[in-house]
Amino acid sequence: MEADSEVEPTDHRSTAPRFRMSRQQTLTLISMASVNFSSMICYSILGPFFPTEALKKGASQTVVGFIFGSYAVCNLFGSLVMGRYIVQIGAKFMLIAGLFVSSGCTILFGLLDRVPAGPVFITLCFVVRSIDAVGFAAAMTSTFAMTAKIFPDNVATVLGSLEIFTGLGLIMGPPVGGWFYQSFGYEVPFLLLGCLLLVMVPFNVYVLPSIEADPSKESFFRLLSHAKILLICYMIFTLSAGLGFLDATLSLFAIKTFDLSNGYVGLIMLGLSLPYCLASPLMGIFTDKYPATRILLMVAGGLITAVSFCLLGPAPFFHVPSQLWLLVVMLGLIGFSLGMTAIPTFPEIITCAYENGFQEGLSTLGMVSGLFGAVWSLGMFYGPVVGGLITQHLSFQWAAAVQGALAFLGAVLLALYALCKRQQQQQSHEEEGRLTDEHTPLLNG
Repeated sequence: MEADSEVEPTDHRSTAPRFRMSRQQTLTLISMASVNFSSMICYSILGPFFPTEALKKGASQTVVGFIFGSYAVCNLFGSLVMGRYIVQIGAKFMLIAGLFVSSGCTILFGLLDRVPAGPVFITLCFVVRSIDAVGFAAAMTSTFAMTAKIFPDNVATVLGSLEIFTGLGLIMGPPVGGWFYQSFGYEVPFLLLGCLLLVMVPFNVYVLPSIEADPSKESFFRLLSHAKILLICYMIFTLSAGLGFLDATLSLFAIKTFDLSNGYVGLIMLGLSLPYCLASPLMGIFTDKYPATRILLMVAGGLITAVSFCLLGPAPFFHVPSQLWLLVVMLGLIGFSLGMTAIPTFPEIITCAYENGFQEGLSTLGMVSGLFGAVWSLGMFYGPVVGGLITQHLSFQWAAAVQGALAFLGAVLLALYALCKRQQQQQSHEEEGRLTDEHTPLLNG
């Protein structure tokens, strides 16, 4: 399994993954699913109990936001570096090394309750989470690039199917983490799930194919020079900012407002993850079958996200008291709209890159994967940090409303761009028609 030709789809590659796949494609799909599931369950266990534990160790809510945010910053830079040099490093080696680093950091993070409270605990949280972020960036960047390489005509369908396992990781992480924390204490959730991630390393060494490719001279700056890609990146930013904000603030808000335990907070987070898990494969299949609807889905998803965040608290200008049922319903809408918006973004950026002269192959796919991961991480930094600051100085309700405003702005800007582009195309067609009409009589004469 050394060359691209060995992982290139056969004559059936234009069909969705539910049709017959080669043995190599099937094994790769299983591998990617295991990476998504194990990585996301390790990532998501912090939400229900870590903010509470960190407060006991002397960290303020703002510092908790910075701890979540540091993960995103290192993930951002890691994604850019890994995406740019994926060909030189090797996609398979990058993924396996990233899994190994993440597993070790997850286990180490579970031992931090043994260190003294205050600056020592806070510093080690920053260090371990930052290293973990680089490993996660390596694993996910290579996962996206290899998936797009092996399933080039079904990117959204395959990614949507894989997001089932991402959703399962997000679904199981909070309740499993909350339950283990309540039953066995702080260490056990991290130790168990870190070992699960470690088991994925030898499995993927055996299963994953090796992909060779030539490095490209293209840059991220040229990729970002196109307005459409910039707007899509902003949409990705608003989504991850909202999720990062919820990771850092939702559990404390639910515990304080509704007097819930950490275990019940984990169950509430199911309202976010389960709809996303169900919506993603449907959106993937639909957007692969009807690529022209990708922008429309992004706009609609952004508007739903905006309304849902404003009603999550709800926002003070609605003059509606906080209610648990409303919180759960709005989390469900956010999860569904996340699937609508996020799944079309990756294949749309790839399509735009190829239309603007980027070379088809692993190098471009790695750059797109790195860009996606970097923008996602930027939002994951902004969300906890700025959301935590607004929550601390104003309220959770106002912070959620700000996240809704960001999503609304992205949806409006993307819709305006699509309308302007459509008008330009119509004018171009009309001009071509007029030129044809003017020249036809002369040609006939």
